[in-house]
Amino acid sequence: MADTFGPVHGGRKPDCAATPDGRDSANERSRTEPIRVLVVDDHALFRRGLEIVLAQEEDIQVVGEAGDGAEAVDKAADLLPDIVLMDVRMPKRGGIEACTSIKEVAPSAKIIMLTISDEEADLYDAIKAGATGYLLKEISTDEVSTAIRAVADGQSQISPSMASKLLTEFKSMIQRTDERRLVPAPRLTDRELEVLKLVATGMNNRDIAKELFISENTVKNHVRNILEKLQLHSRMEAVVYAMREKILEIR
Repeated sequence: MADTFGPVHGGRKPDCAATPDGRDSANERSRTEPIRVLVVDDHALFRRGLEIVLAQEEDIQVVGEAGDGAEAVDKAADLLPDIVLMDVRMPKRGGIEACTSIKEVAPSAKIIMLTISDEEADLYDAIKAGATGYLLKEISTDEVSTAIRAVADGQSQISPSMASKLLTEFKSMIQRTDERRLVPAPRLTDRELEVLKLVATGMNNRDIAKELFISENTVKNHVRNILEKLQLHSRMEAVVYAMREKILEIR
């Protein structure tokens, strides 16, 4: 398969990340057990190419494939994969629409959208539907496995160019609404706000730690505290919430 996939933020293999309850997800998942992946794309040749690429990784196993969103939901219910690698636009049922149903039938599955669509609306809708990653098909093939590992270990993955568009979409959304919060938003510390701003740019825990001159464990603790305070389940949900509630200001 040709290297038709550009760089993903955090191209190197990331360290373990904490789950929202503070546990080390990578430690909980035995390293002797491969990450189970369901590949969903309406192009059979592309699916086959991904399978060939991922077959070279000892810690990743493609357990199934699907050609549209409807089939993806059925396969996810049957196979209970760790990761669903899914296109956005497909016949019968698109990837974004399938996200919500997959989360219902396989709650532990994490969804990475792998698509040619660089439209802000698709990105925003995918995050709202429960996707943990949004990558463009311009990324290199050897970075697909890196992204899978990062998401399996509790991190969010988003192409840098899309992270910028996401922030633009949030800013527009804020400017369009004059509604005020009925309930005061939970108060985040200055350091938590710093961490959340860096999460919003698509940075992983290691890069955030370097930027703020703190340890990765400290970053994990801050992310966990942010999610607990906001009563959310993922890093990207926290960013969406923060923008909507004007906790963060995009300049």
